[in-house]
Amino acid sequence: MKGQVLDYSVQTNSGVISGPDGARYTFAGSEWKGDVTPSRGMSVDFDVQGTSAVGVYRALGSAVRYPGSKSKAAATLLGAFLGGFGAHKFYMGSWGWGIIYLLTCWLYIPFIVALVEWVRYVLMTDDEFYMKAENFKDKGPFGFFW
Repeated sequence: MKGQVLDYSVQTNSGVISGPDGARYTFAGSEWKGDVTPSRGMSVDFDVQGTSAVGVYRALGSAVRYPGSKSKAAATLLGAFLGGFGAHKFYMGSWGWGIIYLLTCWLYIPFIVALVEWVRYVLMTDDEFYMKAENFKDKGPFGFFW
């Protein structure tokens, strides 16, 4: 059965899944079979035993994307083509670093740093990117998204 994680508590090691039938199913952390910690909004595939979900897996092709979060594709493309000018920094909300990139672009150092950041974006999984982007929101103009 397909569903969506409504809540998961690390403290109690349990969670709640909403099924396609509108019912809610509880699950224990020991039933989680995924490679990342379950989080709110994650699409899952599970079996049902009464009112409990068992054998809970993250649904294939479902990266956790928070509402209003930045796009990995946009950040990667900006880093590749306009990274030396700090476009990816402005996009991610780190406008302080973006200004520094603009002011020092004639030194070519920002182009080299942007290349390294671009490689990092490409190698980062979608889940990792969206989780980092969510945590990055409050870092301010000189926050570093790594």
